[in-house]
Amino acid sequence: MKKLAAFALSLSLVVPALAGCGGSGGTATNGGAATGAPTAAVKQEVVFNAKSEPPDLNPLTSTDTTSFWIMDHLGEGLYTKDKEGNPILGAAKEVKLSDDKLKYTFILRDDAKWSNGEPVTAEDFAYTFMKHIDPATASTTAYLLYYIKGAEAYNKGTGKAEDVGIKAVDEKTLEIELVAPTSYFDKMLATRYWHPINKKLAEANPKWAADAETYISNGAYKLVSWKHDSELVIEKNEHYWNKDDVKMEKITWKMVNDATTSYQMYKSGELDFNKEMPSDILAQEKSSPDYKSVPYYGTYMYMFNVTKEPFTNKKVRRAFAMAIDRKALTEMVSQGGETPAYSMVPRGAITPTGKDFREEGGDYFKEDVAEAKKLLAEGMQEEGWSTLPEVTLMYNTDESHKKVAQAIQEMLKKNLGVEVKMMNQEWKVYLDTTKQKNYQMARMGWVGQISDPAFNLDYYLGDSPNNRTGWVNKEYDQLNMAAKVEQDPNKRMELLHKAEAVLMDDMPFIPIYHYQQNYLVKPNLEGLTYPVNAFPSARWATKK
Repeated sequence: MKKLAAFALSLSLVVPALAGCGGSGGTATNGGAATGAPTAAVKQEVVFNAKSEPPDLNPLTSTDTTSFWIMDHLGEGLYTKDKEGNPILGAAKEVKLSDDKLKYTFILRDDAKWSNGEPVTAEDFAYTFMKHIDPATASTTAYLLYYIKGAEAYNKGTGKAEDVGIKAVDEKTLEIELVAPTSYFDKMLATRYWHPINKKLAEANPKWAADAETYISNGAYKLVSWKHDSELVIEKNEHYWNKDDVKMEKITWKMVNDATTSYQMYKSGELDFNKEMPSDILAQEKSSPDYKSVPYYGTYMYMFNVTKEPFTNKKVRRAFAMAIDRKALTEMVSQGGETPAYSMVPRGAITPTGKDFREEGGDYFKEDVAEAKKLLAEGMQEEGWSTLPEVTLMYNTDESHKKVAQAIQEMLKKNLGVEVKMMNQEWKVYLDTTKQKNYQMARMGWVGQISDPAFNLDYYLGDSPNNRTGWVNKEYDQLNMAAKVEQDPNKRMELLHKAEAVLMDDMPFIPIYHYQQNYLVKPNLEGLTYPVNAFPSARWATKK
């Protein structure tokens, strides 16, 4: 522990000293330069930092939190979310559910329009959902629509498009038929995976989502400027049916990947909000009135590529997981209030018993260096290795990820005698590299879009394109699939607990910690909302 503390301190020393360590004041208001002159109204504009270029703003194919942050402001599904994160009707003004709870009939709002002023139609939604599950689209999130009758078969090439339970009855009426009654379907529909795309635009230009000039959305905001790798700007959509409910007029995202630079920009007033801080800066800012810490329903982890040595061996995987000191990592390296993780599902999902799913399930392993050494030796003997194959740990370029990776590198060397090399890539490239499974061990994070265990466990389904480990377990898949159609809430949770147990026994990944989000917010920025599974929304925010 003393060594690790010294290690963490040495890392902090590379961060330049910064002026103004206390809480910052508000940014200057616009106008009112002369004494006694009337003060101009504060412009309702806010500046965030996205860190990097959003990889994909198309609801059919996007998978990353950077893009999601922007998309959540641009699009709206049949359902949307209120300030508290509850599902409420969005583009639909009415919904009817059949007696058997299988068929939903949605009536769209007469004033639901695209940002170019054209009406949003039922055909737009039907086209979007069918395109999402079309095998040719190769969407990594198509499985989220498998609740729809015939969707899975069509997506896997074993069924026909005409057998999918999606139908545009007329311009404003959409029917969706499910495989089984799904009590949380409204919550599903409120996520960005169910945002519509404009059929006419998408058919004319398959790359419509790549630039501001061609981007059309139906939500609270419209995309007006996108200087790639530099800055993205959205403004209030004058054609949005509920525009009077939108307070913030303009949102800008800078793209600054360096945490120290991002922090300096916040302190100088260039940013109104900051979520990127080196760990030593984060520690000193916890006493600032600008500081805000909120739960985040996700897991920070290292994936194993189980098709590449040495992680083809289960005992080797478990040895690596047991050799990492999570308490030291969260308290001395990340320092953001994260919770050490010994499972996939974080706290935050309440079961029918009233308990937290994590509290019911407990931890699946514990740190034990002696046992880890034993497992490593046994795994090497099973494989006939006199020395462990070389290991490279990958992470996406980010100072905080680098510090965690360096600490884990040191722990594995000290506790297992394993020399681990490190490699980093920019986020967009990194996503492609891991998708191609061109790695051995790689950092990843996953946030359940609904606070329900199924949306965390889905990540490791054998046919989930998000599962980049090469791990497939039929029992795990069957338990998850059974849970999707189980109508008894208690039995459904039992199935999900069993599924998580299978996952954690085979361990195709190392859970490191469950997230906590830490932000700095200017005192004159009020009304940001903080979902447990997304970055903050500025829709209802105001500048004072």
